[in-house]
Amino acid sequence: MHELSIAASIVEVVTESASAYPGARVTVVRLRVGALASIVEDSLQFCWELATEGSPLAGATLAINMLPVIVHCGACGAVSDIEGVQSFRCPRCGELAAHLRQGRELEIESIELEDPEIGEPRINAPNPVEEHI
Repeated sequence: MHELSIAASIVEVVTESASAYPGARVTVVRLRVGALASIVEDSLQFCWELATEGSPLAGATLAINMLPVIVHCGACGAVSDIEGVQSFRCPRCGELAAHLRQGRELEIESIELEDPEIGEPRINAPNPVEEHI
C-alpha cells in the first residue's frame, strides 16, 4: 500500500510548511490527484488518519480533488476528458490522443491553518503564477 508512504510524505511537507506559522494549527490539507496517479482515495484517507496520529496534523482533514484524464488530440485538435484510462482515444474523432494535459497530478493545492489568537481559519495558498503575455 503505497498510500501510506504518500500520506507520510504529505504530513512531513505540511508540517514543515506550517512551522513558518508558530502556534497555528493545520485544519485542512487540500490535494489535487489525477486519475493516473495510481491513488485509491479511500486508502489514502485511511492512511492519512494513521500518518497524522500523534503528529501536529492530528485531526486535520484531508480534502482530495480527484481530477479526470484530459487529452489533446493531434488529429482533430480537440481537448477532452476521456471516459476511462484503458483507451486513450479521442471521444470526438476516435483517433489515438496521446498528448496528456491532465491526469498525473499529485499536488498539495493548499493548507488551511487556524490562527490560535483569532480562532478562525486562514488559507496558506501558493502565490498565483503571473502570466506574461
